[in-house]
Amino acid sequence: MKDCVIFLCDVSGNAARPWAEAGYECFCVDVQHSIRRDRTEIVGAGKIHFVWGDVRSWTPPVGYRPIFIGAWTPCTHVAVSGTRDHLKKRGFMLRDALEMFEAARQCILWSGAPGFQENPVGILSSIPHIGKPDHYFDPCDYTAICVDDNYTKKTCVWSYNGFTMPPAARDPLLGPPDNRIHFASPGDDRADVRSATPMGFSIAVHLANDPALGMLA
Repeated sequence: MKDCVIFLCDVSGNAARPWAEAGYECFCVDVQHSIRRDRTEIVGAGKIHFVWGDVRSWTPPVGYRPIFIGAWTPCTHVAVSGTRDHLKKRGFMLRDALEMFEAARQCILWSGAPGFQENPVGILSSIPHIGKPDHYFDPCDYTAICVDDNYTKKTCVWSYNGFTMPPAARDPLLGPPDNRIHFASPGDDRADVRSATPMGFSIAVHLANDPALGMLA
């Protein structure tokens, strides 16, 4: 079996890049990727495969064993910003969001690999079997790793199977973080811009959870 790292509902590939640079083969799965033509990027000593897939039905190719999984299921209908509209939306969009969150959760749990799910602050923590997040972070918590992430977006993290939450590492020389997510310009890519995984957090997660680095410690 070949080791791989999986990121569910990942369009940008930001979370995968540190793992690929370390030599891992990564899969970024999302319905926005082409359903007919997978795309592969060579990154450092590894690869990132951008593949079409619905989190509720996608399975890794035969011969691969996940050693780490991250998931960013859609937050539009469960984040605070979207829940105010449920009187008009009714329950069907909420049902879809919960299905995807639960599918990703089960995928991580069943794999046995360390992993996490993230979502903005919203209603998920009020659902009994999901419960309150294990951790919270803002992108600006990791500006010592990536100064471009000096902005706020309070994000919940649910962790599984021994996932290690990286400690905050702020750059003390930077000014106050901005609120660019809230003020993101309207457009077709607004949701993708708002949901892109910050690089500082991505690098920190890799450093804290790569089993090869753990063996060197």
